[in-house]
Amino acid sequence: MKPPHLPRATLANWREAPYNRWAFHHVRELIPSAEIAHDPARVRTLERRPRELEVRIEPDAGEPLSLAQFLAETQTDGFVVLHRGALIYDYYDPAVPPTAPHILMSVSKSMLGLLFGSLGIDAERRVTDLVPEVRDTAYAGATLRHLLDMRTGVAFDENYLATSGTIVEYRAATGWNPPAPGAAPSDLHSFYRCLTQRDGPHGGRFHYISPNTDLLGWAVERAAGAPYAELMSKHLWKPIGAQRDAYVTVDRHGAARAAGGICVTACDLARVGQWMVETRSAWVDDMERGGDRAAWDAGSFAAYFPGMPMRYRSKWYILEGAAPLVFALGIHGQNLFVDRRNEIVIAKVSSQAMPLDAARIALTLRAVSQIRKCLA
Repeated sequence: MKPPHLPRATLANWREAPYNRWAFHHVRELIPSAEIAHDPARVRTLERRPRELEVRIEPDAGEPLSLAQFLAETQTDGFVVLHRGALIYDYYDPAVPPTAPHILMSVSKSMLGLLFGSLGIDAERRVTDLVPEVRDTAYAGATLRHLLDMRTGVAFDENYLATSGTIVEYRAATGWNPPAPGAAPSDLHSFYRCLTQRDGPHGGRFHYISPNTDLLGWAVERAAGAPYAELMSKHLWKPIGAQRDAYVTVDRHGAARAAGGICVTACDLARVGQWMVETRSAWVDDMERGGDRAAWDAGSFAAYFPGMPMRYRSKWYILEGAAPLVFALGIHGQNLFVDRRNEIVIAKVSSQAMPLDAARIALTLRAVSQIRKCLA
C-alpha cells in the first residue's frame, strides 16, 4: 500500500503536527548527525512467534479499546512486543517504514544511562572534575550521580510549549531550532554559561532537566576519551545486536544531543530491552532496585503518574511491584518498557501532537499493564 502523503517539515516546525510524522523518521535531513554503527556480524536474530494479543484497554471515557484502536489513538508509528526473546507482535504505520530510524526524544537519556554503566565510571565523581568549563555555573558541586538521577539544584524550566526563555535558547544551541533573528550562532557547550541560578540543593527532589543529560554525555566523552557516537556504538549498539545503524543529532561543533537526539528503528529499540532482560549486571540491577521514592514524590513528574509507586534511577523510570517495570519515556509518545521478571519487552515510537500528553501517558501504561497480564 502506498503510504499517504506527509507534509515535509522545516527546522522551524519539525516537532509540530502534522509535520512531525514525516520529520521524526527523517531527522538527519534537518539536523546534523553522527552515525552510531552496528556490527553486521553480531546482529541478534529475533525469532518470530506471532500471537494475538487479546487486550481491552480502558480509556478515560468511552468504550474499551482494542490494541489496534489504542495504537491509532496514540499516533503510534512502530510497536514491537518481545516475550522470552521472541517477537510475538509488531505494527508499523504505513507512512513510516520500519527500517527508518525514528527519533527517541528522551528515551535517548535512558540509552546514556546504559552506556554509563557499561563504561564503569565512578558516579560519585564531581562533574567539574571532568568538565571544568562548568565550574562557574549552577552545576558546581554536583556529581555525575546527581545528573544520572535528575537531582541537581539547577534552575531550569522544562516547558516544551515555551516560545521564549532559556529552553528556547537551549534548543537553538543544540541545533533543534533555528537561531532567533539577529542572534549569533550558539552551541551546546557554551550554552551552560547561562545556567547560573540554583533552585535547591544538589541531591534534593527529582527535577527533570534535559541539559543535565547533555552535560553527562560531555563528561562521559571526557572520561572515556572518545566521541559520544563512537562510545554508544562500541558499548551498547554492537553488544545489543542491533540490526541497523542508529544516529544521534549533533550541534554545529559536533556535540551530541545525548538528551534526546538518538534515532533508531523500533525493532532495534526492542533489542535494547531484550539485552537488559538477559544482562545480569550490578548496574542494571541497581537501576531496577535503586532510586529515591521520596525524591520522586516531591518532584516534577509525579503528577503524570498519580498514585503510582514510582522511582527514577540512572535515566530510567521504575514502577514498583512484584515484577518491577523499568521504562524509558520520551516526549511525543516514545517508550521502551522492560519487565525483566517475565521477560517482556515493549517498544513504541510515535508522533503524538502534544509533547507531554497526560491522558495518553496513562492510556499507554494501561495498555502495557494489559499486555503484561496477557503474557504473564
